[in-house]
Amino acid sequence: MNISLYIAKRYLISKSSQNAVNIINFVTFLVIVIGAASLFIVLSAFAGLKTFSLSFSNTFDPDLKAVTAKGKYFSLTKEELAKLDNLEGIASYSKEIEERIFLTHKQRQHIAYIKAVDSNYTRVTNVDSTLYYGSWINKDPYQVVTGLGIANLLGLGINDYRSPLKILAPKPGDGSITSGLSGTKKPYNELSVTVSGVYSINDDLDKKYVFARLSTVQPLLEKNENQITGINFKLKPLADINAVSSSIKEILKEKVSLKTRQQLNDSLYKMLNTENLAIYLIFTLVLIIALFNVVGAIIMMILDKKDNASTLYSMGVSIKKLKRIFFLQGLLVTSVGGIVGILLASALVWTQITFQWIKLTPTLAYPVEYNFLNVGIVFATIFVLGFIAAKIASSRVNKQLIQYK
Repeated sequence: MNISLYIAKRYLISKSSQNAVNIINFVTFLVIVIGAASLFIVLSAFAGLKTFSLSFSNTFDPDLKAVTAKGKYFSLTKEELAKLDNLEGIASYSKEIEERIFLTHKQRQHIAYIKAVDSNYTRVTNVDSTLYYGSWINKDPYQVVTGLGIANLLGLGINDYRSPLKILAPKPGDGSITSGLSGTKKPYNELSVTVSGVYSINDDLDKKYVFARLSTVQPLLEKNENQITGINFKLKPLADINAVSSSIKEILKEKVSLKTRQQLNDSLYKMLNTENLAIYLIFTLVLIIALFNVVGAIIMMILDKKDNASTLYSMGVSIKKLKRIFFLQGLLVTSVGGIVGILLASALVWTQITFQWIKLTPTLAYPVEYNFLNVGIVFATIFVLGFIAAKIASSRVNKQLIQYK
C-alpha cells in the first residue's frame, strides 16, 4: 500500500487537536467548493447565452452560402443548375438577391435591404418560424415579409391593399436615388407591394430586411432571371461540409466563394469566444487568489503534524515521502472540493433548466446550458491550481523542520 496516500487520506478526514486548524481547513474547503461552483455556474450561464445568441443566426442563415467572388452579381447557367440538383450531400438550395432599397409608406421613409428569394428558401432556412404575425409569402407575387422594426417605423399593416408599401431601387448606372427627381425621367424603379407577414428576430435584423419573391424583384433591379447575388445551401444531416464545398467549387468555378454559417457571422463568433475567454480568465484569477488558502492550510497542517512527521522520519520514512503526504493531502482537498462544487452547481443549473426560476422577462427564462466540456474545464482548472498550491506548500517540509523542537 502507498503509505503517503494512506496517511494523506487519514489527515484529510481526521480532526486536529487544535481547533484553529480545523476552522482553517473547513474554510479552505468551503472556498474551493464555492470557487468551483461559481466558475461552473458562470460558464454554464454564458454557454446558454451563447447558444441563445447564435440561435438567431442558426434560424436566419443557411448551412453553406455561395456569394460572388468578384463584383456584386453572378450568373447561373442551366447546366450548372442541373449539376447542383444532382449534387450529393445537398438537401436543398435557394437562389437569392440582396440589394439596398428605399422604402416609403404614408410619408414615412426607411432605408433597408431587400432579400429576394425563391420558393425553396423556407426549406433551406427556418426564417418562416420567426414570423411574429401574418404569413409567409404566398402565391401573390406582390407580397413581402418585413421585420417588426420596419413595420413599426413605417406603420405597416397586414394585407393593406389601400395603402401599399412602395419599394424604390436605383436604376443601374451613374447617379444617386435622389438625383434628377425634378426631371422627367426618374432615376429609380418603383414597386408597390403589400405586407403578408412580419418577422421578429432581433432589433438589428428587424430593421434591416424585407423578403420578397425573386422573380418579382429581378425586373425591379433590371436583372435577368439568371443573375443573383448568392445561393443558400442546406446540407443533409451526415454530409461532409468540406466535400460538398469542393463539389460546389468544381461546378461554379471561380465565380463564387463559399462561407459556412460561422464565417457568415465571424464577428459574432469572435466576440462571444473572446467574452467567454475573458470571463474564464477573470474567475480563474479569483480562484488563484482563493487557493492561497490551500497553501496556508497545508502549512498549518504541516506544523500541526510536525511531531507525527518526526516520528515517521525516525521510523525510516524519507523526507521525499513526507513531502508527498502533504502534497497528496492538498491535492485531495482541492479535488474533493472541486467535485463537490461542480455537483452543487450542476444541481442549481438543472433546477434552472427544469423550473426556469430566474426570468429575463415574464415569458423568457435566463438561458443556461449544461455542458460536460465545462465540467472538464472547471475540474481541470481546480486540479491544476490545486497541484501548484500543494506543491508550493509541501516544499516547506525539510529535515530541519522535522528535527526542530
